[in-house]
Amino acid sequence: MPWLTLVVDTDAQHAEALSDALLELGALSVDLLDADAGTPDEQAIFGEPGEPPPGVWQHNRVSALFDADRDVPAILRQAAGSIGLEQIPEHRIETLADNDWVRLTQSQFEPIRISARLWIVPTWHTPSDPEAINIVLDPGLAFGTGSHPTTRLCLRWLDNNLQGGESVLDYGCGSGILAIAALKLGAAHAVGIDVDSQAVISSRDNAAANRVGNVQFYLPDNAPPATYDLVVANILTNPLRMLAPLLANATRPGGQIVLSGILEEQAPDMMNIYQQWFDLNAPIFEDGWACLSGRRR
Repeated sequence: MPWLTLVVDTDAQHAEALSDALLELGALSVDLLDADAGTPDEQAIFGEPGEPPPGVWQHNRVSALFDADRDVPAILRQAAGSIGLEQIPEHRIETLADNDWVRLTQSQFEPIRISARLWIVPTWHTPSDPEAINIVLDPGLAFGTGSHPTTRLCLRWLDNNLQGGESVLDYGCGSGILAIAALKLGAAHAVGIDVDSQAVISSRDNAAANRVGNVQFYLPDNAPPATYDLVVANILTNPLRMLAPLLANATRPGGQIVLSGILEEQAPDMMNIYQQWFDLNAPIFEDGWACLSGRRR
């Protein structure tokens, strides 16, 4: 069944009131956008750090979705009158065709080849190489689907360097992809830690979907103290800077660390910090991002 989309341009004074009125009169959803978006007059409504926000857009575009059988012009007249507009604002009505939105969304995500033997495969796809190590993972609320360079850098490091039998800590585990990959590549045991409870839930679900055992996921305060053969942290530079002593202490002497989420120009600074504890290798770069690795002294 198709829908009707009402698009109305209005000023800042009436935009929110008109949106509320359309919802009360049966709109299925309402979006409020900058009518000048994509032009030189586009207006930010979020200020720079330390500065107050400049306010609401001066030229607003209200987009409201209706069932196809609704009398949208009559609804707009009623909504305009209810908020004190004497004239019907400039508008247009468009037909939104019915589609299989789930299928359209899924079509945007294809299997990702990480290396000759390692792939990330959404659940709705058949693996391109059934003999490869295929990690089943869908796009979701937690970071880490293999599409970002930092994740690919860490996955390739695991593929190239795991010998088998290691204990692994995935700090900032997101979707759990690095812990899951490590286990599929031969690690004996893995622990994932994340500050986001949704990431912990997501990681547990993904581990179950990939049928990997010997893995636990925790919020930081719930994780048992331990040291590991390998610590992987794919987060961001500022957290990596603050977490450096913690991550170093979690790595056993002779163990290894892998860090990403670091912009290429930030790599020297991070190396200066971590070389207090680690003998570091030359960084690896991809698309402006860096991956650092080293061995604990």
